[in-house]
Amino acid sequence: MKVIICGAGQVGWQIARHLSGESNDVTVVDNNPDLVRRATDTLDVQGISGFASYPDVLDRAGARDADMIIAATYSDEVNMVTCQVAHSVFDIPRKIARLRSRSYLTAIYSDLYRRDHLPIDVVISPEREVAAAAQRRLAAPATFDSVTFLDGKVQLLGLTIDENCPVVNTPLRQLTDLFSTLRAVVVGVRRDGTLFAPEAGDQLFVGDACYVIAHADDIRRTMEVFGKTVRKQERVVIIGGGNVGLMVARELESRADRVRVKVIERNRKVAEHAAEALERTIVLHGDGLNTELLAEANIERADAVLCVTDDDKVNMLAAVRAKAEGCPYAIALINDPTLVPLIDSLGIDAYINPRATTVSSILRHIRHGRVRAVYSIGDAEAEVIEAEVLSTSPIAGQRIRDTDFPEGVLVGAILQNGKVIKPTGSTLIEEGDTIVLFAMSKDVQEVERLLQVSIDFF
Repeated sequence: MKVIICGAGQVGWQIARHLSGESNDVTVVDNNPDLVRRATDTLDVQGISGFASYPDVLDRAGARDADMIIAATYSDEVNMVTCQVAHSVFDIPRKIARLRSRSYLTAIYSDLYRRDHLPIDVVISPEREVAAAAQRRLAAPATFDSVTFLDGKVQLLGLTIDENCPVVNTPLRQLTDLFSTLRAVVVGVRRDGTLFAPEAGDQLFVGDACYVIAHADDIRRTMEVFGKTVRKQERVVIIGGGNVGLMVARELESRADRVRVKVIERNRKVAEHAAEALERTIVLHGDGLNTELLAEANIERADAVLCVTDDDKVNMLAAVRAKAEGCPYAIALINDPTLVPLIDSLGIDAYINPRATTVSSILRHIRHGRVRAVYSIGDAEAEVIEAEVLSTSPIAGQRIRDTDFPEGVLVGAILQNGKVIKPTGSTLIEEGDTIVLFAMSKDVQEVERLLQVSIDFF
């Protein structure tokens, strides 16, 4: 597959890293020569310096025979024009654009723009993705990560193993014997900074961070098995009333269980806009690091604090301050990946990486075969993939024990005849099944081959 990636920032670089590592022909375009040089020096990609929306620049990037273009520059307008030029001048089949502006998104999602007027096949909104990630974190406060698959029928849970975990030092194969009716599979373990797909004889140790795929109806029981308490979120304080904070507050307002939300925003104009847009949420104007303002927001009685300002350091400090004032659960929005290692030492419970959520959304639309969802784990170390099994797939009609899955791949759940089943070695994978599997990055290309034979971009 020949792909042009416009924008060599963190998102563009990560996408280029994924695709180039899978033997795709990738060209990166950016008007910043330093970013282009970084991409070509660290990745197996070609680089073009120039404005992505210029036809001559796209021509030099190989647009005449490209299969896909991903417009992920910092400018919505450049991304939209790039897709238009890619369509009108070069007839590139697949066009993906990252858009931030709420005005553009409202128009696009309400079908005011038809595809023949604005030829973008897939629109990715970082703020929508971040807001959805924040909702998932708040819904599962005992986890450090949480993502749903199979239309909400199963969930990926990130759980830290601590001293009170009942199954610590227990081989994974014994978990099936001890909890035979529990529909949950441990698919990934991070130990001493290294992520791997565990084998049946592996044990879980204190300090491990494990990824578990669990049936939606068994989530509470799964949490209990791993020593986690499920707490209901009734009071939430959001620090940062911009687009992300506003989206989350609106969603919490619409929930049937009537979550009480308070928003703290430093910018008066932004705070006034949030107050007008929200109905039941209290909006406070001031600094989220101010202890008096946190006290006014009753932070000590809050079940969770969500820090989503546009400053990583403010988010981290606000999360630490809120916990010091008595809030039991803190989530911070962090753009800079170099700050992530500080999370544990600061006592922050969970974080949201906007670039990772955006990359996961884009990957869903560029994987081969009938891939329905992709979630990128860590620093592009692994992926959780939801995909339909095609009739041409080598695994169709095979039992899991007889398939040629690489060692770094584990099946976590299967949707078969409308029912989610827990996979075992004897489970037969059939055409039309939808599977959710964990794959180390080095094995993703082989997984794609096993999921389908003929490449289908559409």
